[in-house]
Amino acid sequence: MKPPGRPASGTQLTQRLRCPRHRCAMAAGRCLLLLLPWLVVAPHSPPGCKIRITSAGLELVKQEGLRFVEQELQNITVSDLHGKEGPFHYNISQVRVTDLQLALSDLHFQPQQHLAFDINNASISLRFRRQLLYWFFYDIGSINASADGVHIHTVLQLAKDGAGRLKISNITCNASIAKMHAGFSGTLRKVYEFLSTFIISGMRFLLSQQICPSLEHASLVLLNSLLDTVPVRSDVDEHIGIDYSLLRDPAVSTDTLDLDFKGMFFPRAREDQELENHAVEPVIKETERMVYVAFSEYFFDSAMHAYFQAGVLAIELQGEKVPKDLEVLLRATFFGTIFMQSPAVDAPLRLVLQASAPPRCIIKPSGTSVSVSAFLNISLVPPDRPAVQLSSMAMETKLSAKVFLQGKALRVQLDLRRFRIYSKQSALESLALFSLQAPLKTLLQLTIMPIINERTKKGVQIPLPEGMDFTKEVVTNHVGFLTVGADLHFSKGLREVIEKYRPAPTAPAEPSTEPSAEPSTGPRQL
Repeated sequence: MKPPGRPASGTQLTQRLRCPRHRCAMAAGRCLLLLLPWLVVAPHSPPGCKIRITSAGLELVKQEGLRFVEQELQNITVSDLHGKEGPFHYNISQVRVTDLQLALSDLHFQPQQHLAFDINNASISLRFRRQLLYWFFYDIGSINASADGVHIHTVLQLAKDGAGRLKISNITCNASIAKMHAGFSGTLRKVYEFLSTFIISGMRFLLSQQICPSLEHASLVLLNSLLDTVPVRSDVDEHIGIDYSLLRDPAVSTDTLDLDFKGMFFPRAREDQELENHAVEPVIKETERMVYVAFSEYFFDSAMHAYFQAGVLAIELQGEKVPKDLEVLLRATFFGTIFMQSPAVDAPLRLVLQASAPPRCIIKPSGTSVSVSAFLNISLVPPDRPAVQLSSMAMETKLSAKVFLQGKALRVQLDLRRFRIYSKQSALESLALFSLQAPLKTLLQLTIMPIINERTKKGVQIPLPEGMDFTKEVVTNHVGFLTVGADLHFSKGLREVIEKYRPAPTAPAEPSTEPSAEPSTGPRQL
C-alpha cells in the first residue's frame, strides 16, 4: 500500500503501522465505512392533518365498545359436552348465554401502540340442554348455570397497514373463570349433583376457551371492518381528491393517541401528483377535549394547488352576465380603443378572471387569510370575428377565511378583504385603471365570491369512522396551523355500522334438529 505523493520506504511504512495513532485512525475509518448505511435516516414527513384522541374520548368509546363486547359474548357457541361416569352416560348440548353482567371494565392507552381492555369480576348466565342415561332410565331437560368471577384482559396493537389505513394488527387475550355452579331439578336431581363436578368443570373449561376467540374475531374482523369506513383516498368533488393515508404508526402515550395523516389534496386527472410539504408541523398540546384535529397551511395550500392544476380557478363573464353598470364604465374607460374598432363598437364584452399561480394560505393567531394573484383580460367579442383584447391587468387579492367544523365536514367561508389592480404594460395605464378598482371589487364581492363559497360549502370529510361525529367544536389559530377541539358523538352504534358492511355469509349445510335418542358413550377429554 502506497500513499499518494512520494512512495514510502518499507521502514517508514512499518513504523507507521506500529504507531498507535495510525492504527486507531485506520480502525476508525473502517468503523465509519461500516456505519455509513445506518447513518442514512429517512426524512421525517410532517403531517398535513393530525388527530389526537384523549382519555376523555376513549371513555366515550369504552361505553359504546362495552355494549359491542356484550353482544359478542352473548353469541358465544360452546361445544357439546359428552361423558361417561360408571353406568351414567350424559350429554350437555345447546349451550347459550342468557345474561351478562360486566360491572367492572376499563379501556386505557398503553404505550407505545396499544389499547388495553379489561373486564373484572363479571358474571355470565347460561342455559343448556341435558340428557342422562342410567341403565334403563332416560332423563332430558334444561339446566341453568352461572359463571362468576370472570376476568378478561385484552391488548389491541394498532398499526398502519400497507394502504396507510389504521388497523388492529394483533390482539393478546387472557380469560379465566373463578367459579361456576348449576342448579339441577327433576327426578334424577341427585344423580346430576353426583355428576356436577365433571359437568361444571367441563363447562367452565369450554366456556373460558371460547371467550378469547370470540373477542379476537370481533377485533381483527369486525372492528377492522369499521376502520375500513375511514377514508384514505377519496374524491372531494369532480375535480380533486384527498389523501388521508397515515404517515406512520400511531403514537400512544398514557393519556393520548396521535395519528399523523398526509392530508394532501390532488387533482383527479393526475392522482399520482405529489406536493412537497414545507409547512410548519402541527403541534397539539391540549388534552381537555375528547378529540383534537390540527391542520397545517400545507393542508389548505395543497387544496388550492390541486384546484389550480385542475384548471378550475378561472371564471368567464360575457354579454349579459357582465353587470350593466360595470359594462358602461368599462366602455367609457376604453372608449378610444373601442372607437377604433368601428365595426365592433357594439360587440359584447368578455371578462376572463384566472389565477396566475396557486393561492397561498397564511395562518396566524390573529386569523387565517388566503393570498391570490390573478389576471383579468377584458375583450370585445364581435360575432364571427376574432376577439379584440382591450386590457390585460394583474390583480392581487387577500381573502379572510373562516374555518369551521360541522358534523364531520371541514368547511371554509371566504370574504374579500383587500383588492388591487394594476397594468402589466405601464404605470400610466395602472393610473388610468384606478377608477375601475371599486367597481371590480364590487363585482368580486357580489358575483365571484358567492360562486367560490358555493364550492367550499360542501367541505371535506375528516378521517373518522362512520357513525362518529364531532360536537361543540372550537377553532384555535396558531402560527402556521390551526386546531379544532371537539367532543365526540355516536350517531350510529358500532353494531349498526358493522352489520351494514358485513359481507353476506355463505349458507352452511343445514344440521339435523332431531335430538339423539341415546347420548354418545364415548368420553371427551375436558
